[in-house]
Amino acid sequence: MDSKAKRPLRVKVISMGNSEVGKSCIIKRYCEKRFVHKYLATIGIDYGVTKVKIKDRDVKVNIFDMAGHPIFYEVRNEFYKDTQGAILVYDCSSKESFEALDTWLNEMKREIGNPAEIENVVFCVCANKTDRQKRTVDEAEGRIWADTHGCYYFETSAQTGEGINEMFQTLFSTIVEACENGGKPPSISTSLGYTKEQAEAIQRLKNSKSDWERLGLYPGSSKDEINKAYRRLAVLLHPDKNVAPGSEEAFKILVSARTALLRGK
Repeated sequence: MDSKAKRPLRVKVISMGNSEVGKSCIIKRYCEKRFVHKYLATIGIDYGVTKVKIKDRDVKVNIFDMAGHPIFYEVRNEFYKDTQGAILVYDCSSKESFEALDTWLNEMKREIGNPAEIENVVFCVCANKTDRQKRTVDEAEGRIWADTHGCYYFETSAQTGEGINEMFQTLFSTIVEACENGGKPPSISTSLGYTKEQAEAIQRLKNSKSDWERLGLYPGSSKDEINKAYRRLAVLLHPDKNVAPGSEEAFKILVSARTALLRGK
């Protein structure tokens, strides 16, 4: 590799997401290899620097940790420009923080303004706090959001360290590759292997409160309607045809719901 390619590279990364999703803890876990149990909420912007070696290049990474509270909007809106990498974080036990990802992405797009500049940003989505037992956003839902928005997806836990190194390694390596390609990141090839319809069917089966709702039927529907709804969903959910996380569990729920409804006929 020539001397020009070996020159140190400076990159800018920002982290975004609602308050208390673990943005600062993720950064602390990566940079200091430890978990802070009681971390003070970020006020405005927290700033840190780390140095890594990627593809024989020394890389100095400036990380700007954005405060998640709305009152700090006027502070953080100055820091979106010239971003090369962005980490979008949500708490997988908080549906609200997941649903806020669109708001955060739109805020960044609005502040940067230039669509071409947005296209050159490498995005990673972190489904954080996977160590928690109660999960309200499962892996399939998170992966579909990330895939739809052109982001890499990682399951992370700042407490255990799960996925943290892999996420930062992917982020930094992709940024370096983009810099060596005139600023254009490589296309993200999806490895989902399942459709949005399949993932949504899994979600409905797992979250519905009645067997009628699970099959998408009104109470009192006929035996033929029950079987027709079952067959349609079985095609979507059978584990042999659906590799989405949770498909096997959802299929069992579907079979149980159909059996219970037919028993009442």
